[in-house]
Amino acid sequence: MSGNGGGGTGSASAEKRPNELLTSWFVRSGWSKGELARQVNRRARQLGANHISTDTSRVRRWLDGENPREPIPRILSELFSERFGVVVSVEDLGLRTTRPAPSATGVDLPWTGPQTVALLSEFSRSDLMLARRGFLGSSLALSAGPSLIEPMQRWLVPSPSSPLSRPEPDVAPSSARARGRLSKPELDLLETTTVMFRQWDAQCGGGLRRKAVVGQLHEVTDLLQEPQPDATTKRLFKVAAELAELAGWMSYDVGLQPTAQKYFVLALHAAKEAGDRPLGSYVLSNMSRQMIHLGRPEDALELIHLAQYGSRDCASPRVQSMLYAMEARAYANMGQPGRCKRAVRMAEDTFAEAGEWDEPDPDWIRFFSEAELYAENSHSFRDLAYVAGRSPTYASLAEPLMKRAVELFGQEGGEHQRSYALNLIGMATVHLLQREAEQSTVLATEAIKAAKKVRSERVNTRIRKTVDTAVRDFGELAEVVELTERLAVELPETAQAV
Repeated sequence: MSGNGGGGTGSASAEKRPNELLTSWFVRSGWSKGELARQVNRRARQLGANHISTDTSRVRRWLDGENPREPIPRILSELFSERFGVVVSVEDLGLRTTRPAPSATGVDLPWTGPQTVALLSEFSRSDLMLARRGFLGSSLALSAGPSLIEPMQRWLVPSPSSPLSRPEPDVAPSSARARGRLSKPELDLLETTTVMFRQWDAQCGGGLRRKAVVGQLHEVTDLLQEPQPDATTKRLFKVAAELAELAGWMSYDVGLQPTAQKYFVLALHAAKEAGDRPLGSYVLSNMSRQMIHLGRPEDALELIHLAQYGSRDCASPRVQSMLYAMEARAYANMGQPGRCKRAVRMAEDTFAEAGEWDEPDPDWIRFFSEAELYAENSHSFRDLAYVAGRSPTYASLAEPLMKRAVELFGQEGGEHQRSYALNLIGMATVHLLQREAEQSTVLATEAIKAAKKVRSERVNTRIRKTVDTAVRDFGELAEVVELTERLAVELPETAQAV
C-alpha cells in the first residue's frame, strides 16, 4: 500500500466506527476537509515528511474511523492545539499513536547529572538537525496535568552528588585546556555569551537566534562530558540551564510548544545539578506561563507554587515578586479575583523590597523591571475581565497599569521591543473590553508596527486574535475594516524560520 496519504494501521477487514471525538474537534474548528488536508500537508513538509499527500477523501476516512500513521496523529494534535489555544492530545482526537522512546518524549526523566547531560546533548542535536516546526520528527508531545506536575515535584528531592564532577583542584595547570578543562576566562566568556543571547531575544524575538542558542547549548553539553573540577562543572551546568531555558523560551515565542516544554524540563534538571534553586524557580515560572497560554491555569498554579516553595529561602525579592505576579495570572485565569488581587499586592510589595537586597540579581531576572511588573499585573486584571464575561470593572483596573507599562517600555528605545508590542496589544484589548473600538484600533496599529521589528509568532498571534475580536464586535466600523486590511498586508500568516 502506498504511504503517501498516511493510511490506517488496522487491517482492512477490521470494523471501523466513526471517530466522534475527531469529528467534534473538526466541526468546532470551522475548517473544511480540504483546508485541514492542506494544513496537514504543509506541516508534514515542514517536518520533512514529504511523502505525505493528504486530500479530502483521506480526511473523510479519518472522520469515519481510520487511524492514520505517524506523524499525522501528532500533526493533527498540534494543529488543533494551535487552533483552540489549549492542549489537544492525540488521545483527545480519538487517535492512537505509536509509543516513542522515553528519552525523546515524556518529562519524567532521571534526575542524575550524566543522564541530564546525555539528554540535553541528544535533544539539542536533534533540534539542530531537524529544526522543523513542531515535534522534532514525530516523537514529541506536550505533557499536562499529573504527568507534568508529578515529575517536576522531584526537583525538590535531594539527589546524590553527580559522578560527572571529580574532586580535582579548582586551579588547573597551564596545560589544562589541552586536557579538556576550561580556564576561568573561557567560562566567563560562555556566561557573557549567554547574556548576549538573552539581550538579542528581548530585542528581536525568539525567531532570529534560536538555532544559535541551541548550538551553543550543544557545545556546552560537550564540555560537560569532559573531566572538569567540581566548581567548573557546577558553572557549566548553570550555563546549560540558562541556555536550555532560553532555547525553551524562544521556542515558546515562535509557537513550538512541545519543543519549548522539553527544553524547560531539561533546564530544570540542569539547574538542579548546578544547585541553583532560584534559577530553577524561574524555569518553573516559564513553564507556568506556557500552561496559562495553553489554557491550563490549574497546572500553571501547581508549577508556580512548586517554584515558590523550592526557592522561598534563597530567592531575591525581585524573583519572588515575579513569582507572585505569575501566581496572580494563574488565579485570574481560574476566575478567582480575591486570590488574584492578593497575589498582585504581594508582587507589588515584594518588588518594593528589591532595592534593599544586598546581593546583585542574576542577569536572567533583570528583565523583571517596574515596567514588567505593571505589565504582568495589568494582564492579570485583563484576564479576569475576560473570565468574568468581559467585566468593565476589571478592565478599568487593568487600564492604568497597562498604560504605565506601555509608557515605560516605550522609553527604553527598543531594548525590550517584544514586551512593548505585547503591551500595546494588551492595551488594545482593554479598550475593546471597554467598548472603545476606535482607540483600540489606534493601539493595534502601533502594535503591528512594533511586531514587524521582532520575530515573534506569539506577538503576531495575539495581534490577530485581538483584530478578530474587533471584527466580531465592531466589524462595520471603518477603522476596524482598515485595521483588518493593514494586518493582512503587513503581518501575513506565513511559516517562520526557526
